[in-house]
Amino acid sequence: MNTKPFNIVLVEPEIPPNTGSIARLCGATDTVLHLIHPLGFSTSDKHLKRAGLDYWRFVDIIYWPDFDTFLQGQAEEQLYFFTTKTKKTYSEPRYQPGDFLIFGKETKGLPADILHLYQDRCYTLPMTNNNIRSLNLAMTAGIVLYEALRQQQGSL
Repeated sequence: MNTKPFNIVLVEPEIPPNTGSIARLCGATDTVLHLIHPLGFSTSDKHLKRAGLDYWRFVDIIYWPDFDTFLQGQAEEQLYFFTTKTKKTYSEPRYQPGDFLIFGKETKGLPADILHLYQDRCYTLPMTNNNIRSLNLAMTAGIVLYEALRQQQGSL
């Protein structure tokens, strides 16, 4: 049984500073970080370490060899996928402890087959400027995680 409040899942992340910032976020909120291979960098990368600063010892990280292996071990009702390819907003679900907040790689997002398979579990962060494709991955993960925490713990 997972005693951590939430899980952030990064599917094939590519940019070390984003992953480092999200790792720091996870450490600060006692959230488990799941990294799905292949990673676009080495976990010893200096940019990754710098972004996480000296907080790495406080981060619970689980590495998965691929996305299918990760999905096989999870309950579907605990999976929430975040993409620019839907209209449902991130604040609609009622998040529960142990839920998985899943984000795709920076350049391509989540695979189309996953988005299709789980289309009823896909959410987005709305933006008012259509000239901007998406928000930064670390920023998006922080916004979604804090909404989930707010729902559980009240105003943060």
